[in-house]
Amino acid sequence: MIEVENLIKRYSGNTAVSGVSFSVQPGEIVGLLGRNGAGKSTIMRILSCFLPATSGTVRVAGHDVFSNPDEVRRCIGYMPENNPLHRDMRVREYLKFRARLKGLGWSEARRRVDTVTRQCGLTEVQRRLIGQLSKGFQQRVGLADALVHEPKLIILDEPTIGLDPNQIRSVRQLIKDLGQRHTVLISSHILPEVEMTCSRVLILQKGKIVAADTPEQLKRNMAKGGQVVAEIAGPLVDLRDAWEQASDVEDYDVSPVDGEFFRCALTAREGVDLRPQVFQLAKDRGWQLRELTRSRHSLEDVFIAVTRPNAEEENL
Repeated sequence: MIEVENLIKRYSGNTAVSGVSFSVQPGEIVGLLGRNGAGKSTIMRILSCFLPATSGTVRVAGHDVFSNPDEVRRCIGYMPENNPLHRDMRVREYLKFRARLKGLGWSEARRRVDTVTRQCGLTEVQRRLIGQLSKGFQQRVGLADALVHEPKLIILDEPTIGLDPNQIRSVRQLIKDLGQRHTVLISSHILPEVEMTCSRVLILQKGKIVAADTPEQLKRNMAKGGQVVAEIAGPLVDLRDAWEQASDVEDYDVSPVDGEFFRCALTAREGVDLRPQVFQLAKDRGWQLRELTRSRHSLEDVFIAVTRPNAEEENL
């Protein structure tokens, strides 16, 4: 659905996108992540034919965005971060207007407006002025606008910005439902939402892709051996000696918690799950074990790790 090869975009000598290449298959929901200024919105605007690239190749559904932009526009539904709705128009009136602008005939426009109004949960507010709607409903109007011409690809730039938790949950479910019938490219700073919504993520840093995989695989790659936390009632000296002697324990920290229990934070050698060994050791030594957990990284941990500025940047 999307093919990007060696995409470069420069603004007055500054490089916003630097040699980016990626592809998106039909039916995928892909998250485009990065710090402010990483190049996310620039890529989305190029894909949407709102902005020309300096060089590179970009195709949407087989159509080149530079040589065949009209065909590309027919294939995409784009909702920008600052959704430019006509707030003095009523919801249904606005959606019909947008459908006609996108080339639909009168009868087809009415049919599609009926469909997206139901799909986006706008039936009860379709006769109201857009400017009188809540932020959540206005986002739904923007989504309905992006969907009204039945695009193959939906591009959403920060679709949940400014929404409360209930509204975010509602929009998240709507995006998941859209993924059953469309390909979706989404940019968001709300990483837990991306983690729950997207089948794959691309993380940008300074206009380059620094990580690309499923959220679960990125977390597994970061975890490596991972850290195990165990609360054990045993002699402090014996606990420390046990972790010193364990070949699979690269680092450890033992601290008192309450009573006779100590919290043991154990960093494992790459690829090793320490939990069976810890359980067996406690059983063999007759130590009481009341907690044994393996710490898990979130997509936010991965994002921070791969986009962390270096020392030189932090001093600027």
